Amino acid sequence: MANGYIGKMLKVDLSSHELKDEILDEKICRDFIGGYGIAAKIIFNEQAAGVDPLGPDNILGFITGPFTGTPAISGTRFTVAGKSPLTGGWGDANSGGTFGAFLKFAGYDAVFFKGISEKPVYLLIDNGVASLKDAAHLWGKDTRETEDRLKAELGKDTAVACIGPSGEKLSLIAGIIHDRGHVAARSGLGAVMGSKKIKAIAVKGSLKVPLADEKAVRVLRTKYLAQIGGHIEMMRKYGTTFVTVSAAESGDSPVKNWGGVAVKDFPDANPLGADAIAARRLKPTACYQCPVGCEAMMKAGTGEYRYEAGSHRPEYETLAMLGSNCLNTNLESIIKANDICNRCGIDTISAGAIIAFTIECYENGLITQKDTGGIEMTWGNHKSIVAMIEKMARREGFGDILADGVQIAARKIGKGAERYAIHVHGQEVPAHNPIAGASLATSYITNATPARHTQGAETHHIKGLISDFDKNSDTAMAQAFKRGSNFQHVLMCSGMCLFVYMALPDVNALVEFMNAVTGWDTTLEELVTAGERIANIRQAFNVRESVNLRHYTVPGRILGMPPHSEGPLAGVTVPADKYVRGYLKAMDWDLNTARPSDRKLKELGLEGVASQLGIPQ
Repeated sequence: MANGYIGKMLKVDLSSHELKDEILDEKICRDFIGGYGIAAKIIFNEQAAGVDPLGPDNILGFITGPFTGTPAISGTRFTVAGKSPLTGGWGDANSGGTFGAFLKFAGYDAVFFKGISEKPVYLLIDNGVASLKDAAHLWGKDTRETEDRLKAELGKDTAVACIGPSGEKLSLIAGIIHDRGHVAARSGLGAVMGSKKIKAIAVKGSLKVPLADEKAVRVLRTKYLAQIGGHIEMMRKYGTTFVTVSAAESGDSPVKNWGGVAVKDFPDANPLGADAIAARRLKPTACYQCPVGCEAMMKAGTGEYRYEAGSHRPEYETLAMLGSNCLNTNLESIIKANDICNRCGIDTISAGAIIAFTIECYENGLITQKDTGGIEMTWGNHKSIVAMIEKMARREGFGDILADGVQIAARKIGKGAERYAIHVHGQEVPAHNPIAGASLATSYITNATPARHTQGAETHHIKGLISDFDKNSDTAMAQAFKRGSNFQHVLMCSGMCLFVYMALPDVNALVEFMNAVTGWDTTLEELVTAGERIANIRQAFNVRESVNLRHYTVPGRILGMPPHSEGPLAGVTVPADKYVRGYLKAMDWDLNTARPSDRKLKELGLEGVASQLGIPQ
């Protein structure tokens, strides 16, 4: 077995309560790295097409990467994966914190669940011994209460990943919470966890992750710690909040449900800026062995909005989606809303998108105060925003209509509400505007998990991964985007943090760490090919599920249709279809079905996949 991996997976059948260990073969590690790469390979092989995402046959995985739990710089991340109830296709969610490292210390690289338990349970893994425990005393509790209760019962050296009331009630925007506010947020996988009656996973152990050359790993860590730069000092001080004001001013942030312009509709983002947030900071925090520590806990809320000390600081996505997107400048309301979302276990990106959608429906007469239970949903009305977040998080009143995302809410409301629902194939669009960064349009549409801002190729040109291409050549741009996004799949699956990677001076840092950790003699090209293999197996999953990205309806607002008449993005329109077609050609995927060609699948060693995708290409 390769170093960097424990070499063992846990398979849990919740219907029969059978637990069994399986060996994690080194070939699957080298071919698919970790995270959603390994998850996609295993789930594609073991799960039939067409299963109900909230049914017993959907497999839910928690998967680490080779860097997770090691001294490799920022080896903090893990992935939750399965069929998404929000999109009906491939779903995954990435998160930092301590849980991924502790899962490996407890003796496993990954855990996969199938079936449905008759009653609420939690999985306990204690130094390689796994068991299912009764969770009746935890069901109904919020995520902070759940984590505190389990740590009191099992010891403070326990890491806990759990769902809150939103996941229990199968909200399709539910995520999985750990460390009181780290969230595997996207794809609705908290609802999958809730459907299986899994309240939590608690892990503890003292196993050390094996390294091929521990001295070399630590030398590399020291070397690159001395070289990280760029945004890192700002991240240490402010987290991602340092971009809030500049993103609003540049047009990157959504304004007024993506229908407004900052200079006109949200001219001053400073009330939500880094210094305003910093004034409320209690103390900084960090993920496992992270050299940056970009997170923070907040002081207790003492004004109009009350929340306990230790609430996680809202980061940029939350500030933008519940701020400029709703024309809300009340910072305390956003901290409170973020705390509600963390406690109940919902994705703040989706939550902000849904609130802005609701406000626009209200302002255009599609819903009234009678529908909303007396809550006046108007732009900038922070009291109403918090009140509706609370109802949505707990599926109460009109919040029950909203709890499954804007696509389903629009169908339930009718009356043309779909024109205000900003999503790509069911997944709400995050707070980065494709009009401001056109390559985002390609990512939002072509990634196996649509509307995702962390799986594109926007950063890699600065490291030489994408270099010296003719920017006027569509073919060259598509090939460059393909190469960068394939590498980014490896990054996301390795367990390394994207923010720290972006501050490293050289793309080869990841290659050097990979070899020192695993003992492989891999190259940049081999890793890029592994990323392409990961992209293809995820895409094959969607094709087999009849999810065709060529049929996605993409909101014109995020493409500059119609173009803004003022502001920094005035007159800009994104030719998304041209970019998507270029990417499909570069990937050797069919231009009409987005099916990977048999030639490409064979080239990547995925011949067995082709036979499950229908008509050969």
